[in-house]
Amino acid sequence: MTDTPIRPQPQPGIDKIAPYVPGRSDVPAGVKLVKLSANESPLGASPKAVEASRAMADKIHVYPEGSSRDLRQALGEVNGIDPDRIVCGFGSDDLLHLLAQVYLGEGDQAVMSQYGFNVYPIITRGASAEIIMAPETDYCADVDTLLAAVTSRTKAVFLANPNNPTGTYLSDAEVRRLHAGLRPDILFVLDNAYAEYVTADDYTVGIDLVDAAENVVMVRTFSKMGIAGERVGWMYGPAHIVDAVHRIRGPFNVSLSGQAAAAAAARDTAFTAALRDHNAKWREWLRASLASNAIRVPPSQGNFVLALFPTPEIARAAFTSLRDKGLLVREMHSYGISNGLRISIGLEPDMRGVVEVLKDFGALGAQD
Repeated sequence: MTDTPIRPQPQPGIDKIAPYVPGRSDVPAGVKLVKLSANESPLGASPKAVEASRAMADKIHVYPEGSSRDLRQALGEVNGIDPDRIVCGFGSDDLLHLLAQVYLGEGDQAVMSQYGFNVYPIITRGASAEIIMAPETDYCADVDTLLAAVTSRTKAVFLANPNNPTGTYLSDAEVRRLHAGLRPDILFVLDNAYAEYVTADDYTVGIDLVDAAENVVMVRTFSKMGIAGERVGWMYGPAHIVDAVHRIRGPFNVSLSGQAAAAAAARDTAFTAALRDHNAKWREWLRASLASNAIRVPPSQGNFVLALFPTPEIARAAFTSLRDKGLLVREMHSYGISNGLRISIGLEPDMRGVVEVLKDFGALGAQD
């Protein structure tokens, strides 16, 4: 006889999920908050996107166009791709969930890199599948270990490129090598959430790979480009994958204002370029400045850097000192990097403030 109550039970894997923990937004009372914990745009949104969003205010009593037609058209124009092979969603997370729901199930496995985006385990286990994490090399995804992790049960491989939270990336040649080593029945998901910030010459977003293969999808987001509050993401893939995802997505899964703002943001390439230029300047300045403070910072292609301290205790003390000044960054416990802090690129005073607070923390370990 058992005392376990008879009640609805979640699918296998749900109880193994560690809920996603967003960046904190709290600082001591009376201290001005500078939020550097969520990789948001330091320059705000494109003025054209703001105007487009506001223009929808008197239309919120009607449903949005169900397929995000105008947004898909804008994305097709800007990226030179077929709008009919684009699916839009409530942020890129929505699309990742849909892909997992379509292509993973009980008994299946999905592969990701060791420090990959921690939504991948959530969506995989939510589909009752098993997540396999392949070791990285110096905080960068490793093609050989990813391929070695593939088994007969593997149905999907997730690659964040550039990766959150490390900022590292794989070149086009390495991405192609990874894809070439996968069986054609394995879904290869290229998550390029930070693509607009990349300045490396050997990086590509993978459009050519999607066009040439039947098992590759590219997932993108507008969240890092100034309209995080609207929650808009998009996916480009083969027609058969697009069709499958359309069959289960919500019929009105992108809001009226979200569609309008994202379409305007996509077309405002001048604002995107300005944001990329600002980020590139201060990303490299921050990395060099922290390195001169004896803090290790892997090369980043995102709109953030990962600062690695001598010990978890020093990282925690650094976090607290920054927070006391209103500079809120992201702790990395949930990623298994207990000695790391992820710092979003902000405005010049914010970056100089971070460096000033952290000027002695890297050296603390060397003095012990």
